[in-house]
Amino acid sequence: MATFEPGHLHIQRHALNKDDVSYDLHLDYEVVQDPKEGKGMRFTLHGSMQGKDMSESFFLPKDMSCNFASNVTKIAEKYGIPKTHSNIGSIHKNYDAMFEDVRVQLNVKSGDPVKPEHLE
Repeated sequence: MATFEPGHLHIQRHALNKDDVSYDLHLDYEVVQDPKEGKGMRFTLHGSMQGKDMSESFFLPKDMSCNFASNVTKIAEKYGIPKTHSNIGSIHKNYDAMFEDVRVQLNVKSGDPVKPEHLE
């Protein structure tokens, strides 16, 4: 199950058996001004994964802000979600809405340049 509203995505999954995974996550985000990188988006992922409470924040500069799903996947794996289940972004309709909201809030356009140092 997933629900989206601008600035917030809630993703929930209940394990179907002992070998399955469960999580109840909230992904909040807001535009911030970083002194070094400039305008970008701060994301906070909080809730529970595999029954363990967690909260972790990360910042992405404007040119990398639409790559948030990669960071969320890495955090999920860090907190115990197996790689075979870590793509919690598979709820495309809601992620697509969030992706578009991030683009609008930061005024990101197709073809905008990406700083090469952000790709390292």
